Amino acid sequence: MDRITVIGGGLAGLTAAITAAESGARVNLYESHHTLGGRARTAEGPYLTNDGPHVLYNGGPHWAWLKRRGLLGQIASVAPLEAARFRFRWDGSLRHTPPLALLKLARQSPETAPVDRDFASWAAGIVGSKAARAAANYAAVALFHHDPGSLSAAFVQERLHRATALPPEARYPVGGWGALVDRMATRAWELGVHVETTARVDALPEDHGPVVVATSLDAARRLLGDDSLHWTSGRTALLDLGLSTRRGDPFVVSDLESPGWIERFTAAGRTLAPAGHQLIQAQFPIAPHESKADGVARGERLLDAAFAGWRQRVAWRRDALAAGRTGAVDLPGTTWRDRPAVDRGDGVFLAGDQVAAPGVLSEVAFASGIEAASLAVRSLRLTRA
Repeated sequence: MDRITVIGGGLAGLTAAITAAESGARVNLYESHHTLGGRARTAEGPYLTNDGPHVLYNGGPHWAWLKRRGLLGQIASVAPLEAARFRFRWDGSLRHTPPLALLKLARQSPETAPVDRDFASWAAGIVGSKAARAAANYAAVALFHHDPGSLSAAFVQERLHRATALPPEARYPVGGWGALVDRMATRAWELGVHVETTARVDALPEDHGPVVVATSLDAARRLLGDDSLHWTSGRTALLDLGLSTRRGDPFVVSDLESPGWIERFTAAGRTLAPAGHQLIQAQFPIAPHESKADGVARGERLLDAAFAGWRQRVAWRRDALAAGRTGAVDLPGTTWRDRPAVDRGDGVFLAGDQVAAPGVLSEVAFASGIEAASLAVRSLRLTRA
């Protein structure tokens, strides 16, 4: 009763644990996996992959939070020569520049986009339906959704605006996201957080103190027995490749004809793959009726167009499916305020990238983790009083 319990050791859980401990609370953190990090966990082995493409946005709220605590570490941006290797597939071919109408739309302030209209119809009224579709597909890199145009215009425009910002906001932790997770874990331990890995929590004790549940929404629903814990997410085929190096490979390939994104992460971090090899991570959102194989096949066709001879250069490969764990997406008429509330009552608080917090993907985890921890600390103090 005199401690705060955090269930889940991903970004949300670590943020909650650090925030609570900094407020003077004693904290226990339980993680079912043998390592911390959740989807930000970096795989072991010669190719340092994460669960799908990952970047930090230096304009996001968690950037300042990490920086104030000295947790950012060494951060890389993409060199201008590599940035010039950005490619866009539209009108049936690979191009060096996107449609001008897409850039015109991206300059629109997110505040001008309505919450209660879908992005496709709103954007078509500004730049026409073809450019609107291209813009929606480009924004899919931050959505992991098969039909971005069907989502709230305000929601998609915020992500489009940030994904096309100049100078780019995207930054990359040197050594992979695992290095960032290690710094956060070290900070938690220094603050006295008691961390247990390989520790699955299947039920809350009847007389528990404040609890922060920082798991997937599905896992939280089962743990809390709360059938209201649902929100729209996406299904995405993930394709990771280790390729022998070839001069002139693109840095990014964005599919503007259907949602798809390929990124060569060794453009920003050469240590992510063995010498002479490149690390490619790609995502291809799939519809409810499609299979992982459908998404992977679409990805292979885009690789055929963009990476010459890639099939003969493969040294390592991994395919995966991300379902229901790709972050919240807001349908027309909804915002982050409509998502599952952080405060569940009875001293239970929810954190993660599908709950009520603003931001893009991992930013939601950070913001909700901070809010959940602050509410848990307040609850603990009231209990003590």
